[in-house]
Amino acid sequence: MTQLLSKLASDCAAILRKDNGPKGRDKVAELLSDLLADAANVKTLIPEDTGERELLYEDPDLGFCILAHNYDSPKTAPPHDHGAYWAIYAQARGETEMKDYDVLSPATVDTPGKVSVSRTYHLRVGDVHVYNEGDIHSPHRSGPTSLLRIEGADMSKVQRFRYQLA
Repeated sequence: MTQLLSKLASDCAAILRKDNGPKGRDKVAELLSDLLADAANVKTLIPEDTGERELLYEDPDLGFCILAHNYDSPKTAPPHDHGAYWAIYAQARGETEMKDYDVLSPATVDTPGKVSVSRTYHLRVGDVHVYNEGDIHSPHRSGPTSLLRIEGADMSKVQRFRYQLA
């Protein structure tokens, strides 16, 4: 683990120990915005050869994870939430078009939920956005992009419901 990643993990843990709610996550988002303002930090945390999803750190006490994502071609994800957890997206390179959704009918284990677009916006280099529990969103990347993401838990181990446009 690099010294920069170690400090980021330590700073995030300190913030989230004091407040693991929306206000604490906003403070983590500010920390990420400041960190990504320096291109050297981006290069250290998300080298050009980073894959689409690389787990950099998982906190043994709080469970949050720091991930690096690098996309070399267009990619779109369907509407999704983060289950009972949260996520913070920090745009490091390129641009991501994000859509937020309103739930029209809730999802169940057997049936996808129905959603409608409530807002479309762009995350540009240095932009950071917090998605709290239950927030449904979808990213679209039309070209190469990189981001740092902090999740409340390792989403690869969390079962989530599916959503589709109404």
